[in-house]
This record gives sequence, structure tokens and C-alpha cells, in this order.
Amino acid sequence: MLGRSRLSRTGSFRPENLGQNALHMIGHLCFTLFVIGVLVFTIIAATYEPKNPIFHPSTKIETFLTSSSNATFRSDNTVVRTGEDFMVSNQTAFATFINAKDVVETKEGSADEISLSRCEGDWKEPIDCKDPEVFHLMMKVVIERFEDIHFYQFGKPAPGPKENTCDMAWQFRPKEGKTVAFLKDYRRFVIKRSKKCKLSVVSIGDYHSGVNARKKKRKNQKPGFEQGGVPLPVVGEPINDSLPVVESEIAFSRGKYLIYAGGGDRCKNMNHYLWSFLCALGEAQYLNRTLVMDLTLCLSSIYTLSNEDEEGKDFRFYFDFEHLKETASVLDQQQFWEDWNEWQRQDGLTLYLVEDSRVTPMQLSEVKDSLIMRKFGSVEPDNYWYRVCEGETESVIRRPWHLVWKSRRLMDIVSAIASRLNWDYDSVHIMRGDKARNSDLWPNLAQDTSPNTLISTLQGKIEDGRNVYVATNEPNMSFFYPLKDKYSTHFLEDYKDLWDENSEWYSLTKELNYGIPVDFDGYMRASVDTEVFFRGKKQIETFNDLTDDCKEGVNTCNTATS
Repeated sequence: MLGRSRLSRTGSFRPENLGQNALHMIGHLCFTLFVIGVLVFTIIAATYEPKNPIFHPSTKIETFLTSSSNATFRSDNTVVRTGEDFMVSNQTAFATFINAKDVVETKEGSADEISLSRCEGDWKEPIDCKDPEVFHLMMKVVIERFEDIHFYQFGKPAPGPKENTCDMAWQFRPKEGKTVAFLKDYRRFVIKRSKKCKLSVVSIGDYHSGVNARKKKRKNQKPGFEQGGVPLPVVGEPINDSLPVVESEIAFSRGKYLIYAGGGDRCKNMNHYLWSFLCALGEAQYLNRTLVMDLTLCLSSIYTLSNEDEEGKDFRFYFDFEHLKETASVLDQQQFWEDWNEWQRQDGLTLYLVEDSRVTPMQLSEVKDSLIMRKFGSVEPDNYWYRVCEGETESVIRRPWHLVWKSRRLMDIVSAIASRLNWDYDSVHIMRGDKARNSDLWPNLAQDTSPNTLISTLQGKIEDGRNVYVATNEPNMSFFYPLKDKYSTHFLEDYKDLWDENSEWYSLTKELNYGIPVDFDGYMRASVDTEVFFRGKKQIETFNDLTDDCKEGVNTCNTATS
């Protein structure tokens, strides 16, 4: 019996069964490897966070931002650009986003007309803006009409004020766009239905004319686009830049805060302000503390209409505070002190005072007090905030450029101007006089450019008859008359209705300023002028640019901004 049992156990290894057993073993092994592979892939997919090219600048940009040279703000007025100017350096992250043109079927015949698949009722009845065929027609017409923009998505049409009008919104970027931000437009369509049940678009309104398609931003609504967890602005969307408020006494008492007080940075040029502010913001992030910031700025006399320093300017006039508060921990100084005075004693909140800028953030990393206050003296230049980020600190504190964006209220004006030019124009930049040589936004400028020099410079670079936007500080427009014989010229002043008392910008900034009208000051003008310039298909500059691609004299450069 024992012998039979032993034979039966080993019978499977008889020669005639070896091939079959080998196949079974190989099958089991392959299945096991497959299961292990799926498990490993699932774990990697769930935990891996790839580097985003948008937020990992090229070596050239990274070198500029993290230079080991002395961090002192330079007196030659070198441009310190905002975050989107550097993020745009690597646009490949947007190269594959959906083109709405690919999902709208193109039919033969006129782009402005379609035949309804069904025809019921009176042809004179109001247009149903929710009808999918109406929606399709509107999308098709827009795509065919605006050839120089790349559509991302369309919103569903909304009824207009009249029975034959519909409003529709869409998000887009220019095809040759030098912009990180997405843009939003909403326009009013006049639609006609014939007796033969054919729909046609009679006209499309101007930029932002379709106000019924503009959705109000809900409270705490998350941004529609994010890269690496950081929201990207959509220029044209409603803005929610209300001041952040601490939810409760408990939340306030548990928080850790950093504040900079005093110093000689007040009323300096805007580049100086940003260089110092971003040092403070960088230190707050390093210490994992909330930065308590003063949202009221002193605007330097070089930008004001009065030619005098002007206090009381709101940070939100110039920069995107909504983006800042969504991506960094910040509080308004006035609100903070109200909460501090109310709860400091009863909750035992303590303050740690630092009066020497040579005390490094690394030395403060173990401080447990609720508030660290850096107090700066009255002796310039040692009392500048950016002194904190010099020396050994420079290699530790990285200024968070990506958190500070230009005001979307200003960028909306930029988009409106480019839209009126159908995003199909070239641009030239000309600065003249002492302001050119001392320009804060355009450094290292060449000497004055004469009309004859300008004509010869543009010859062969810009085709005759093209729309040409001229960004300039020259008030005498007769200087540019020779250009009108060859090109259709456009200037910032041609679009002053975008910031006059009847404009959306005027009403929004007035509301933000507690009912007091806001001047469209020199810094705003220069910001808009240069941003429109940077959106030109060809950009001819009459100065020595900062980039290595632009050399002395008059150049064709491809500098990119938001």
C-alpha cells in the first residue's frame, strides 16, 4: 500500500504529463506577475506627483530667480516681473488642451447659417437659446469668425434682452498667446430664423457684451483651472478679492503670524515694493506662518498724475489678491490687529520682537510665540525689508513669484484691446525722453527714436497694411503720423473708454475704493500698454531688452508675459 501511495503522488511527474504541467506552471506564473504589476502600477498612480512644466521654469529663468548674487535691489531700475511672466516661459503644458474646434462638427455651406432638423410652430416665435442646434450654430460661427484664438470651452447660451438675441460665453487663449492665464469672453448674438426654418447669425456684439452669460462667482467656489494645485486665473471671470477673515477665536489663537513694521520701503517704485514684499512672503512661508500684510500702498510720484507720492492706494488695484489669498496664507493688517487686541490677553498670545534685519529666518524657526514682528528702523538703506533676504538667507528663502499676479481688472482691459484688434496685430514699443531712460517698466532704453529711423526699422519686419499697436510714452501723436501711410496704427489712448467713468473698470475700482473714483495712474497705463504690446504677433522693440535674445539697438524679441 505504501508503494502504491508513493507511486500515485509522483504520477503527475510521469513523462507524458510533463508538458501539460509546465504549461500550467507558466500560466500561474504569468498571472501572478500580472497581478503584481497591476498592484505596483496602482500604487504608483495613486501617489506619484509629476513635475509640472508650468511651475518648474527653465534653467535660464531659474537662474535668474535664484541667483546667488547679492539680493540688494538694484538702483538701475531692472525689471522685477510678476509671477506669470516667468511661468509663461514654458508653454508646452498648454499645448495639448482641448480645442473646441475639434468637437464642433463642420458642415458644408455658410458658417453663419444652418437648417433646422425640425421645424415646428410659427417661424416668428422667439429664438430658443437652449436649443442644441442654436448652440451649435453659435459655436460654429464664433470659431470661424475668430481665427486667431484657441477655444477651450463654451458655456451654454442664455436668453438676451430681445426675443432674437442669445448671450454666450467661452474660455480661450490666443493661438500665438504669450499668456498663462485663460481668458473669458461673453458676447451677444442676434439670430434670425427664416420661413424655410434656416437659422443664421446676423451679428455678434463687442467684447463682454453678452452680460447674461456671465455667471456670478459663488462663495468659496474653487477655480476652474489648476496646475500643480495652484489655481490659474481666468481673466474675464467675476473677481472675489474680499479680505480674508479668521473663522473664530479658537482658529485665531492657534495661528502663527509674521508681520513687518516700519522701514524705508514706503513710496518707492513698484519694483522695489515687490522685491521687499516677496522677501517677507518668502520668510512667512519658510516659517510656516501667516503673513500679516498692509493692503494700502503708497504710490511713488513717478506714477501719479499729481507728480507727488500718494498714500491710500489699494494693493488690489495693481495685483490679483484673489490668487494670492487662495495660494498663500495672508491676512489684512487692520483686521489682524482688531482680532489681536480682542483676544490677545484672554488667550495668552505672545509677541516676539526682532529689530535687527541680520537676524535670519533660520534663527527664528524655533520661535513658539504667536506673532513674530520684524521692526525696521529709519536709516536707509539698512531699513529696507529685502535686507532680510540677503547674505546666507538668500540661498534659503526663495521669493514666491508665482503667487503675485497682475490685477485681473487691468488684464481685462488688455484682453478688451486685443479683442478689438481680433488678436491679429503686430506691436512696436517706443520710449522717448528722460522718462524713457529712467523707466521702471522698461529699463536700459536706447536714445530717442526719430520717425525716419522708426520707418526704416519696421521696413521688412512688418507687412504693409497690418494693424500695429504702438506702446509709447510719447504724448505727441503727430510724431507717429509717418506710420499711418503704411500701417493701421493703434495707441492706448484710442481705448480710453475702457477706463473712463462709464466703463466696467471704473465702477469696479470705485466700489473697491469705498465709492471714491480711482485714477487710471501711470503704473496702470504702463502695465496695460506693455501687456498689449507683448500680445502682438511680432514685437519690435526700440531698446535693449533684459533677455539674451535681444541685443542692443532695435530688435525683434519674443519676451513673454501673462
